Amino acid sequence: MVNERQSLDLTTFARATSATVEWRISDAPVPYLESVAAMEQRVAAIAAGEAGELVWLLEHPPLYTSGASGKAADLLDPRFPLYQTGRGGQLTYHGPGQRVAYVMLDLKRRRPDVRAYVAGLEEWIIRTLAAFNVRGERREDRIGVWVKRADKGAGFEDKIAAIGVRLKRWVSFHGIAINVEPDLSHFSAIVPCGVAELRYGVTSLVDLGHPVTMADVDIALRQAFGDVFGASKMGLPETAA
Repeated sequence: MVNERQSLDLTTFARATSATVEWRISDAPVPYLESVAAMEQRVAAIAAGEAGELVWLLEHPPLYTSGASGKAADLLDPRFPLYQTGRGGQLTYHGPGQRVAYVMLDLKRRRPDVRAYVAGLEEWIIRTLAAFNVRGERREDRIGVWVKRADKGAGFEDKIAAIGVRLKRWVSFHGIAINVEPDLSHFSAIVPCGVAELRYGVTSLVDLGHPVTMADVDIALRQAFGDVFGASKMGLPETAA
């Protein structure tokens, strides 16, 4: 059966705006609450027409976040701080070695369709992974991007990227997280995204045998972003949005 999200026309996002998206990279880990405050400020400015769209690439210190559907029972070991957040989804981990991309786009100008936007984020991740010969796939019953693990057995799959979004006045924020080389043991303290079945785990590019750097992933992200969402420009490497 064709995945409904996959069948959506993603080119609309790239065609719908001629504005250039700012691209910003933070070199030092950004505290979670600081990043949320910065996103809130930028989203309000975008909605008011006072700022342009932004993609912000960063890493966080080790922490857990719980989305709108998060369950307290999914936190098995509170070894790191847990933050409640307004994004969609359940519990997830962020930490060093994971590329977080916070995406602040004006969907009212582009296409006011949440399902299509999530499909666009999935496609962005899939094209980024393809640059490293990794086949990422969607799953209708599980959010995020997955890879098959035939080496573990029939039916085994691992999650390599998470998605969690929120909208205010049709401006998006939060976004995606791709596992480049995080400490995968940190995921064992939670039920990641509420998926408890043993055949579904968590992996990373390095875990799959691809010794790529964060800079390599950033280049691939930017190239794939243009294909799905349109042009971008490089911003200054700083932590403030």
